[in-house]
Amino acid sequence: MPNRLASATSPYLRQHADNPVDWREWGDDAFAEAARRDVPLLVSVGYAACHWCHVMAHESFEDDATAAFMNAHFVNVKVDREERPDVDAVYMSATQAMTGQGGWPMTVFTTPDGAPFFCGTYFPPRRVQSVPSFPEVLASIAAAWQTRRDEVVASAASIRAALAGEPDDDAAAPLVPVPAPVVDDALVGRALVALRPTVDRVHGGFGGAPKFPPSTALEWLLRHHARTGDRAVLALAEDALTAMARGGMHDQLGGGFARYAVDASWTVPHFEKMLYDNALLLRVYAHWWRATGSPLARRVATGTARWLLRDLRTPEGGLASALDADTDGREGTTYVWTPDELRAVLGDADGVWAAQVFGVTPDGTFEHGTSVLQLRADPAGPDDAARLDAVRERLLAHRGTRPQPGRDDKVVSAWNGLAVAALAEAGALLDEPTWVTAAHEVATLLLDVHVRSPRDDERHGAHDGERPDGHHGAQHDDRVDGQVGGQVGGQASTRLVRASRDGVAGSAPAVLEDYADVAEGFLALAAVTGDARWVGHAGGLLETVLTRFPDGAGGFFDTADDETDPVLARIRRPQDPADGPTPSGQAAAAGALLTYAALTGSVRHREAAERALAVPLRIAERYPRAAGWALATAEALLDGPREVAVVGPPDDEGTRALHAAALRATAPGLVVAVGPPTAGPASGPSGSAVLPLLADRPLVGGRPAAYVCRGFVCDLPTTDAAALARTLAAPSGPA
Repeated sequence: MPNRLASATSPYLRQHADNPVDWREWGDDAFAEAARRDVPLLVSVGYAACHWCHVMAHESFEDDATAAFMNAHFVNVKVDREERPDVDAVYMSATQAMTGQGGWPMTVFTTPDGAPFFCGTYFPPRRVQSVPSFPEVLASIAAAWQTRRDEVVASAASIRAALAGEPDDDAAAPLVPVPAPVVDDALVGRALVALRPTVDRVHGGFGGAPKFPPSTALEWLLRHHARTGDRAVLALAEDALTAMARGGMHDQLGGGFARYAVDASWTVPHFEKMLYDNALLLRVYAHWWRATGSPLARRVATGTARWLLRDLRTPEGGLASALDADTDGREGTTYVWTPDELRAVLGDADGVWAAQVFGVTPDGTFEHGTSVLQLRADPAGPDDAARLDAVRERLLAHRGTRPQPGRDDKVVSAWNGLAVAALAEAGALLDEPTWVTAAHEVATLLLDVHVRSPRDDERHGAHDGERPDGHHGAQHDDRVDGQVGGQVGGQASTRLVRASRDGVAGSAPAVLEDYADVAEGFLALAAVTGDARWVGHAGGLLETVLTRFPDGAGGFFDTADDETDPVLARIRRPQDPADGPTPSGQAAAAGALLTYAALTGSVRHREAAERALAVPLRIAERYPRAAGWALATAEALLDGPREVAVVGPPDDEGTRALHAAALRATAPGLVVAVGPPTAGPASGPSGSAVLPLLADRPLVGGRPAAYVCRGFVCDLPTTDAAALARTLAAPSGPA
């Protein structure tokens, strides 16, 4: 008999719908039931592509005796960390504080009001050395709750106070805003000094095993090279990008990347494939190609984009979250090969050749004599490129007949926003208009399904009335800062949900990274398509960031002031300024705010961007890989960012050439606007709003023209695309 999770939005929760555990979703009902029964909550946090989450589910949550004990002694709550990153962040902080480590599955026991008092990760069904079994943990916690309640409650109170960092009565007190950081070459230099000892000179990348794709740090290094011309920094990025592309973490047949490599040499992946990794890597490989023309960069970007659209596209036009690591309960079986399997599919000659090219050995590089495909070097024969393409096509077709990993098909706002930016930019750079079309479709889904209507806000309890900080409304007239009204102004705030599934919005509210990354995607789409309406939509999202997320000290919380879960608020309002596998919400907000400020002339948005960088850049000076996006945004600040207004009829070849030259420029954080000439800032030819960056820009001699500005100073306009490219290619900092 299915449990309460059968109707959940999250595919991860639905995977547990047939467990004998009486699971509940996170929410008021669970806490009310715990209070009524006077029992603790068992909060189990995981995600659909998590291998050990599946293992623990099979070993424990599908076991009738274990489930019966859980149901008798606890209220059991299942949480999808991807759908509720706020819940995950708070309880992960508690888990790391109590155990010194974290990960998923995460197992947290809390009081009926949600205060954690015992935390862990995976627990086996039977004791393994010093790790207690899950039944032992359950029995111990149940006994402690019954016989040592005072100790449990005291422990929960102590943990809550430690996580809050200060007494509750001071938590809402106004903080003194910190000044914007001094962003200069010295700061960036200190970050580079901190990064260099972590470089793996043998295998490429940074640090040792396991190795995760350092996507945000690579974007920073490419931008730093573009600004300064520093070839050594470019080499660091190229070494990492090459090593990842050549190793087993990169799917050599189907494109895209796995979550991480378990070894230092990038050979064996953890096979789950995540949208967020691949969106970020698509963008950075496209930017590598833009900087150098590398054929490998182009090939990897092309394969990654095609994988995204082939394997993650949903019927509604969005992109699903992930593919599982497991197939039929075993990790990697869809992807690995033996020499005999290659010969069976390709024949003896091509099979032996493919084994040599892809590093498939009799002993294997993975489990049970199987090998993960690698491509440590391209075959060098005159006909080998065509042969390799044919072999790949045949192997991929055969792989499609194997059992396939499960797909988590919820559509997450933030990760789809990252994908919009990546697909739009890569499509423009690599002349793949279908990718730009796909980016537009993803963005349209976000707009149609993930943006909440006022009626939705009433249902969520959100409104634009009095806020906890005493201000009123989310409306803000910023015309004095250079914004304009209509479709571009963005004065009215826009509210999002975190995720949807099958075209139906979920109930979880969006968090900071959702607003920031979707705004980033909309701004990138506007730059590529010339449709200024996307700037207006981004402005509405950023207005919510500025009015609902500020921490009073120049930064931002990860949850909105009117949508922070009350249970979490009693512990700690989530706020993490460091990058994880994706840019931190605060750094992502800074980047989007900076771009929006350049397009609209808004001093308010630029000042907010600079203030938001303060804490992440302090992290950057010691742990630069945890602040890559903040450093990338700092590079944009140091470069201006440069602004390019391309003015001309959209169907004019000169307009298209200037626009293409601007998009192919490597200047960090370059802001591009394109549109027809206008008579003034109020409206365009059809009455639509006009970006301030485009206003009052006439044609030159009747021809399309590009206007380049930086630091409030503009060059003379040019009608020559080659001259524009040369201007934008010039480094702006010391070599």
